[in-house]
Amino acid sequence: MPEQSPVSRPTLEAVAARAGVSRATASRVVNGGEGVRKPLVDKVLQAVEELGYVPNHAARTLVTRRTGAVAVVIAEPEIRIFSDPFFSQQIRGISKELTAHDTQLVLLLVEGPGDFDRIARYLSGGHVDGALAFSLHTHDPLPAITRQAGIPAVYGGRPSWTAAPGDQAVPYVDADNRGGARLAVRYLRDLGRERIAHICGPPDQTSAVDRFDGYRDVLLDVDPTLIADGSFTVESGARAMAELLERRPDLDAVFAANDLMASGALRVLRERGIAVPERVALVGFDDMDSVAEETDPPLTTVNQDIEGQGRLMARLLLRGLDRDRTGAEAPQSVITPTTLVRRASA
Repeated sequence: MPEQSPVSRPTLEAVAARAGVSRATASRVVNGGEGVRKPLVDKVLQAVEELGYVPNHAARTLVTRRTGAVAVVIAEPEIRIFSDPFFSQQIRGISKELTAHDTQLVLLLVEGPGDFDRIARYLSGGHVDGALAFSLHTHDPLPAITRQAGIPAVYGGRPSWTAAPGDQAVPYVDADNRGGARLAVRYLRDLGRERIAHICGPPDQTSAVDRFDGYRDVLLDVDPTLIADGSFTVESGARAMAELLERRPDLDAVFAANDLMASGALRVLRERGIAVPERVALVGFDDMDSVAEETDPPLTTVNQDIEGQGRLMARLLLRGLDRDRTGAEAPQSVITPTTLVRRASA
């Protein structure tokens, strides 16, 4: 059987010939360069489409000084990321926005302290144009790492650190965590509940701190026996609920700082034969469909647009990357609204 000759890929020279321009002009157009008149740009792009030409990534990088990739750094171990639907929703939003701008997503996870050196080397190595980081904890070195790498970054969640003198404010995207918590606790109070407990998130994350502050905004004289610590996981919510029932069997409502902890709390209440919401009303935070609508009864919860926040993070970063070329203003931080979603648990 005779060998089949490989199908040749269209070259940049072929694009230039089809468009009737020089190779240099064709290169500037397909690799994102500037300084080419629009009629010539249109001819080159038409030739690219007709020939099915695929631009060389290395050449495009040399012209634009952009890699076309963005790092998404999540300061949590793998087991947490793939068991908590919050992360998949945020990554989905980021991915949609980056894909719409022909930009690749590179996912970097933090299993332990030793991973920060690896991430620092990668971010400093010119592999990505910028970074999106979220689920940061108080003493995470990621902000310093991105500064040292010299790449722009946008954060998911209100930063717990202050900018160094002379530094620009760090752009971030977050929900109105404090306001959302106030909505939840006021709702429970308006139902006539008098002993409202709170299952807190990790104290080294600003979202948990802000939600606890919102709880305290409404209940000015907080009884410490109605407070229990959690870590944003189902198991921690169950442990916290058990602790609360040991200390305060007379509690009549619980505000959990996220839906996963609320689902763990609900499991314990059901196991002990405590009717929800008749005896204990329960409210969560996040409004993740895979959690809030699947519990029995479905959770009343505070909605935040998790996927939308991911898209906003990516949008702010891409806007920052274009700033030097277009002279646009530096991206600003965004706080997204929260709303209460009433279901059967309260």
